[in-house]
Amino acid sequence: MTTDLTEGKPSQKLFWFSLPLLLSVAFQQLYQMADSVIVGRFAVSVQAGELALAAVGASYPVTQLFMAVATGINIGTSVLVSQLFGARRYVRMKSAVSTALLTTTAVALLLTLAGALGTDTVMDALKTPADIFSDGALYLRVYVFGLLFLFLYNVCTGIFNAMGDSRTPLVLLILSSVSNVILDLVFVAVFHWGVAGVAWATFIAQGCAGVLAFLLLLRRVHAFDTGGHFLLFSFDMLRRLVGYGIPSIAQQSFVSVGNVIIQYYVNLCGATVIAGFSAATKVNMFALTCCMSFSSGLSSYVAQNIGARRLDRIPPGLRAGACYSIGLAMIFTALYMLLANPLVGLFVPAGSASGVIGVGRQFLFIVAPFYGLLCVKFVCDSVLRGAGAMRLFMVTTFSDLILRVGFSVLLFRFWQELGIWLSWPIGWLLGTGISFWFYRSGLWKKNLPEL
Repeated sequence: MTTDLTEGKPSQKLFWFSLPLLLSVAFQQLYQMADSVIVGRFAVSVQAGELALAAVGASYPVTQLFMAVATGINIGTSVLVSQLFGARRYVRMKSAVSTALLTTTAVALLLTLAGALGTDTVMDALKTPADIFSDGALYLRVYVFGLLFLFLYNVCTGIFNAMGDSRTPLVLLILSSVSNVILDLVFVAVFHWGVAGVAWATFIAQGCAGVLAFLLLLRRVHAFDTGGHFLLFSFDMLRRLVGYGIPSIAQQSFVSVGNVIIQYYVNLCGATVIAGFSAATKVNMFALTCCMSFSSGLSSYVAQNIGARRLDRIPPGLRAGACYSIGLAMIFTALYMLLANPLVGLFVPAGSASGVIGVGRQFLFIVAPFYGLLCVKFVCDSVLRGAGAMRLFMVTTFSDLILRVGFSVLLFRFWQELGIWLSWPIGWLLGTGISFWFYRSGLWKKNLPEL
């Protein structure tokens, strides 16, 4: 079912469109968290559980780098398709969809080859401790072979969202999440495959979701009666996809590269800090991605209204998105400040040393109070992204990233892991200020795309 976001009350349209997005990212994060929870708690011993949790955590920044490319393609494709859908240019929209699918497949296959050949080199460069190296490399290698499915799923769900359909991605996420958790339990708790078990569970669930999303998208696009032929591959559409996609990929990738650098310094602190940071990062990402769901919905809302040239609908949409996102952030902040120990403890084997939970609690206590501030950045960034102002969007992200990485390196010398945790709110503060200024300046209204 497609939804026209250019008509109706902005606050209501945005809420009902974004609600399935919120549920989708919640399920996605839950099944990603399930890997760490199950591998940590169902190990044959407490020590094995902590090492397995650390192994999955050590490879996490690298998997996020691949996810960043997939997400960047998702964003770039979604912006273009949203604009064409809002302008009712369905023939060109079909060309954009087919061009995006072909391009995504080629990129995924190239990254699979590069990842398969470079797994050990990357893990060694990150100074991964010897006691978790082999398991971390194994998890990463299996993950790499599922990149085609991951990329197909992301580009397909981005197109569904661009056409105002946030329910189909939700159904796909629920099916994928449930199957992933079931396979995790079978492979780890029953067969005792450890890290290999969660890796193969993710591969299978991700593969099924990617194939099903692709088949459903083909059916949906075919249903549009364009009254004429469209190009399966259009260099004009590729140029526009690159124009939107490359900045998004660069933005997402540089963030992940920054996380890899931060992981390097975390790895220097030993397995206990790695395990605690891994657990806290999953809890932190659950909150942030849930809060971002309203800004993701706002991005599609803005892009459709840009296509329809309904710029008057954008300010009320931003205000509604900010209210929803900040309200949700305040709930997460309260929960994490009150329940940090049991939340981090979900990932830790029973009887494990309290140091792992202490590390995770310290991280959450430092970053959680700033969730509401970050939501202001999320919604302002969504307007920039939906309007196609990708250069401005990149500036806001890079300012956050450069500060966070720079202060992590600097403060690590004085306070070890505590210095790394403090770099998060510093980067968020300046990045939010820049993003808000770009929105208020109206620079995003210049050079609107020709459709």
